[in-house]
Amino acid sequence: MRLRAVGPCALALVAAVSVLPGRQAADTVATVTYSEADRRQALEYWTAGRMRQAGASLDEGATPADQKVWRGPRIASIGRLFFVNDKGEDSWCTATSVPARNDSVVLAAAHCAQVPASPGNHHISLVFVPGYDKGAMPYGAFAVRAFTMPRSWETDDAYDVAALVVDARAGRRLADVVGTQEVAFTGRPGGKVTVFGYPGTRPQRGEELMSCTATARPSRHHAQEVPCDMGGGASGGPWLAHFDGARGTGTVTGVTSYGNDATGDTAIAAEYLGPLARQVYDRAQDE
Repeated sequence: MRLRAVGPCALALVAAVSVLPGRQAADTVATVTYSEADRRQALEYWTAGRMRQAGASLDEGATPADQKVWRGPRIASIGRLFFVNDKGEDSWCTATSVPARNDSVVLAAAHCAQVPASPGNHHISLVFVPGYDKGAMPYGAFAVRAFTMPRSWETDDAYDVAALVVDARAGRRLADVVGTQEVAFTGRPGGKVTVFGYPGTRPQRGEELMSCTATARPSRHHAQEVPCDMGGGASGGPWLAHFDGARGTGTVTGVTSYGNDATGDTAIAAEYLGPLARQVYDRAQDE
């Protein structure tokens, strides 16, 4: 079962997205670009009040005991990724700022931006809010101007990883404002990892950054899993290996993709970050 992004209720219609063509169909990476008008509308749409309301009426059950509110130093590079989904609902995922030539890339799950196996069916009004905490936006909101994903995700629901490119804010690029987490494309499980996310479970309902530490193990479908039962909204959250809690830094070795609640399994899974993920990431650096 895909660990869904959370969308509690359908709200007012918003401006339609203007999606520009990607690369040739034979390319393994697809690119979607949002117009300047779309990005301006996204920033106007996502007020602090609307962000808080996104999870206020949601009930995904109680937060499991293996998850803790992060009480260490603020991790500015991790934040909530807000968007309006294909049903017209306000929704969110989790995303992470990573090093890039354009200093403007965040990693997340592909289903946080694109409906799987549904070409042209993209989410709209995407903004990244680094360091989000109980309605506070200490670094502001960054509009998403483009994202890259495996073409296999767009056409066949395969390989749930995306790289999103955000606009500068007040003349400063994302990495210059919030820093980055390193990322490794090893194509294997990350070992001991600390998983971060903004799940919609109560009482937090997406308002606080949650964490769970476990050892990643191989899973089916060329994926890795950890026994952390994070709910919807944690999708796209980073799996940080070699995590330094005093500094709030580590190396991204996966991003949360799906869980198996339907089978009673409390594990969540992430794709291996291998060659295809590297291609998605490299493409985003040049957007």
